[in-house]
Parts: sequence; C-alpha cells; structure tokens
Amino acid sequence: MATKIVVIDDEKQIRRMLKIALSSAGHEVTEAENGTDGLSCVARQQPDLVILDLGLPDIDGKQVLKEIREWSPVPVIVLSVRNQDQEKIIALDYGAQDYVTKPFSVEELLARVRANLRDHLQADTSPLLEIDDLSFDLSRRIVTKSGQPVELTPKEYAVISRLVKQPNCVVTQSQLLSEIWGPSHKEDTHYLRIVISHLRQKLGDDPTEPKYLRTEAGIGYRFCVDG
Repeated sequence: MATKIVVIDDEKQIRRMLKIALSSAGHEVTEAENGTDGLSCVARQQPDLVILDLGLPDIDGKQVLKEIREWSPVPVIVLSVRNQDQEKIIALDYGAQDYVTKPFSVEELLARVRANLRDHLQADTSPLLEIDDLSFDLSRRIVTKSGQPVELTPKEYAVISRLVKQPNCVVTQSQLLSEIWGPSHKEDTHYLRIVISHLRQKLGDDPTEPKYLRTEAGIGYRFCVDG
C-alpha cells in the first residue's frame, strides 16, 4: 500500500511540483491550499506524513501544526520561507519533525521524506495479530480474511487499526472520533456506527452477536481476541 502524504501549501506551483516529485517516488499525494482544508485532509486521509507551509492564507501554519498534534502523531515536515532560528525552534517545539527552508532542493526534501517515513513506520512495532481466519499486519497496513485481502476505506482501516492496537481494551467513541475524524466531530457518533457496521460485514462478524467488534453501550468499542 502506497504511503499517503498531505501537502498543505497555498502556492499552486509548489503543490504541483511536490505532487509530481512525491508521486514519482511512489507516494499518494493529497493537496490542500489552506489550513482549514489541510486539517480536514489530515483527519480524513490519516496520512503517513504531512508537508506544511507556515504562511497560509487563513490560519498560521504553526496553529495548524498545534491542532494536528492535539490528536495525531503523524510526522510533519515544515516547508517555509521563514528562516529565522526562532521560527524553526517554535515549529519544532510544536511537534514538527523537520524544517526545510524555501527555496529548497527537491532531492533533499525527498531524502527528508524518506528518513521521516522510515522512522515513523519503524516506530509502528505492532505485531502481526491473527485470530481465527483474520490477520492484521499493521506495519504493512494489510488486513486479510482467509488469506484474501479485505478492501477497507481509509476510515474503516483507521478505526480497526486503532482498536486492534489495544486488543480487549475499550476505546471510547470520543477518542475514535477525535483521532480519526478530527476534534470537531467528537459528537458525531453516527459516523462510527456506520463504519463499525461495514467492518463487521467485511470481517464476517455477526452484527447481532459480534465476536470481535463489540460495543460497550454509551462508551465505545473493543476488539476482542479472547472469544
């Protein structure tokens, strides 16, 4: 599965150049021209990496970074014309993994993307989980049933991977909604009900008496591995 990268930059030429370079390197790229759209893209796409400009037309990039860090550990590379040390320090303190100053070398940026993705993906040491005919390989983002890949939407994968990472533990509705849909969707529980319903269908989990995806009424969900 291709790694997903969200590029948040108000300069169309920069976005176009990055999309060509990153796509040629095998990445799936989503573009956003302002901070509001960027936050929505990150929540919706659950990317493996974000490239973020600081000089956005609606929200300062540092605020965008700060909001992302409230609910996502995704690596963020800041790309900015601001070259003062203080700007770099603030961005890094807010949670950026790297800081690249414009104008920049595409080759250098791609090398930094590779390094950050390598560190991020290696950090996901979640073991392969197998239960009955289901297999969850989170390091490779692959779910199979009876040896066949299960086709999941980004939201479905995000929900099931979050639950599988903490088997037998309850993950609250607000946690799932905040982490996957974004902080503004904490009350949109119908989103979760729809995704859980689709997951049960795709995983072969009886919705009337689920074995794996269990509902804790009014609280959240748990992925059960102990029968």
